[in-house]
Amino acid sequence: MQLLKRIGYFLIGVSISCVGVYFFWQKKQATFDYGMDARTLKTIRIRTKVYSDEALTVLANNKLDSLTIEAILKNGDVNFGKSKPRIKPCQEYYITGRDSLKNIHLYIKRCDSVATIQKVMIQ
Repeated sequence: MQLLKRIGYFLIGVSISCVGVYFFWQKKQATFDYGMDARTLKTIRIRTKVYSDEALTVLANNKLDSLTIEAILKNGDVNFGKSKPRIKPCQEYYITGRDSLKNIHLYIKRCDSVATIQKVMIQ
């Protein structure tokens, strides 16, 4: 019986701690970007974004705005097979949207302080 009491107290303490940590991290709005896609998209999101003339034309013709691009940069998939992440000084990434934006693809050139959206492709 002594062992069951100890296990019970332990589980109660762990449960209370989990709830506390959940609310603490939720207020702090911390992100855990450990995957390759997440890290790449975050580094693009935090840089100043510049649109090429070609990208602006495609966005205007298809009535898309920067919020659509931000949604893709938040939830998109980086296709490393079509990307060139090892090029110096600016890496190039091919990003595909998810769910309702899966027909929109971005080709982005990421430099030290600027991310240039080179192409917006809609299929």
